[in-house]
Amino acid sequence: MSFDLNTLATFVAVAEARSFRAASDQLGVTRSAVSQAIRKLEGELGVALLQRTTRSVSLTEAGERLLASAAPALAEMRSAAAAVSDRDSRPAGLLRLVVSSIAERFIAGPLLASFRDAHPDVRLDVFVSDTPFDIVAQGYDAGVRLGEVIEQDMVAVPVSAPQRQMVVAAPAYLERFGAPAHPRDLADHRCIGWRPAPGVAPYRWEFAEGGREFDVAVDPEVTTNDMWLMIRMACAGAGLTFGMADTFRPWIERGELTPVLEDFSPTFPGFFLYFPSRRNLAPKLRALIDHVREDRRRSS
Repeated sequence: MSFDLNTLATFVAVAEARSFRAASDQLGVTRSAVSQAIRKLEGELGVALLQRTTRSVSLTEAGERLLASAAPALAEMRSAAAAVSDRDSRPAGLLRLVVSSIAERFIAGPLLASFRDAHPDVRLDVFVSDTPFDIVAQGYDAGVRLGEVIEQDMVAVPVSAPQRQMVVAAPAYLERFGAPAHPRDLADHRCIGWRPAPGVAPYRWEFAEGGREFDVAVDPEVTTNDMWLMIRMACAGAGLTFGMADTFRPWIERGELTPVLEDFSPTFPGFFLYFPSRRNLAPKLRALIDHVREDRRRSS
């Protein structure tokens, strides 16, 4: 049995987006064309792949099996084709990246702006996400995450210096409620917490004492997935919050936030640009890797 790869790619787009409209927008075709492609594929296979209602799209068991096999295979084929066609060409085309929202040095602006200046034929599509993300299955070229959460089969290039997380609060809050002397005192304070997605427990604040690492499950009075809201609330005196020192630095330097519990805030490996281990990298990705390495060399 032979398959039209475009039809298979349409199925993967619908299955990943769980939406015919989103898939049509992504592929640049009409929703009618998407529906026809799915009906054709289901007819060729003789099995339903999607369950449709007026409000949602879900996968059948057969659809789940096909997606699990087809998505990585299509991503590999696209990468192989790009590597062959771009091997001897200048960096160009769309470079798709997924980046942690707290990778401050990478997404602050200057690094990506200078990369674009050096390689004007490369267009960037940067998706900011803190949820688990399979860059191969989703068709992305690379990602930026903390080193501790990157899969072992990825190649990783340092993007930042070692990092440190810290607790901060506005001077007005500390004047009103005092500063905690130990992480266990956080139970007596107003806290502003972070969670990556609905239904997920708030992030546990991490510390170290005497060489022993431990975390504290604070009970936040405010919880959000938006670091900028956390910072704004903290600056307004709503409570203590927790995050990367690099993220808080501008507010600390202006005196709007004050670090506390610094004796309990250890350093750890920072952020890395990561990508699948392939011998023939596309010039656009190779150019970004070289740019990141040169940026680290200049800043170290």
